[in-house]
Amino acid sequence: MNDLFSLNVLIIALTFFVAGIVKGVTGMGLPTLSMAILGAIMSPLTAVSLLIIPSFVTNFWQLITGPDFCALIKRLWLMMLAIVVGTIAGSWLLTNTNTKWTSMALGAALVFYAAHGLLGRPLSVPPCMERALSPVIGMMTGAISGATGVFVIPAVPYLQALGLSKDDLIQALGLSFTVSTVALAASLGVGGAFHLGNITLSALAIIPALLGMRVGTAVRAHIGVATFRRWFMIFLGVLGLELIFRSVL
Repeated sequence: MNDLFSLNVLIIALTFFVAGIVKGVTGMGLPTLSMAILGAIMSPLTAVSLLIIPSFVTNFWQLITGPDFCALIKRLWLMMLAIVVGTIAGSWLLTNTNTKWTSMALGAALVFYAAHGLLGRPLSVPPCMERALSPVIGMMTGAISGATGVFVIPAVPYLQALGLSKDDLIQALGLSFTVSTVALAASLGVGGAFHLGNITLSALAIIPALLGMRVGTAVRAHIGVATFRRWFMIFLGVLGLELIFRSVL
């Protein structure tokens, strides 16, 4: 029993270290990669509860170090509000449905995200459409993140399509991921899905996640981000397919 617990702790630590490296290189991917790996060895609900604290810490840091928080909130507040509402609704699926279906949904989200990253062309949102689209995108993002623990679809492609500067985009991603994390944590807490052991492991996971981010930031200077992202997307796609097939069989 102790050996099994030690092995699980090691897997969790390595997962968040590697996910931290990915976030350090690309600015995102910690919750996505963590859910992809942990979702293959435990229930999606357990995996989500483990990623809450390291995800919040790393994303909040990304948010507060950006150039103009107030301007970003003024522009994206409708989207953020919709993310909260969608996450609360989506988390019901995570806590009240068969894990087979949530695992399948997670796999499908990973495959879609990987396919978009590999094949999708850059999108562009006209300024006149932004106010109408933002709450729709926020609601969809919240519903998917609430049900699967993956915060990136369709928020990331949408934010990339707004024509933000590099620094503003990184901060906008941090804002979206932070709001998603807080909303998901609140929903799971109200639903009684958190357990003391998971909270402790989640807090301890901050250490390998931050170490990984430090390594990833250094790695970014020595490899091409485009090459790294391509292989990262392929890896996520393979994991997503594995989750889908395992849920069906």
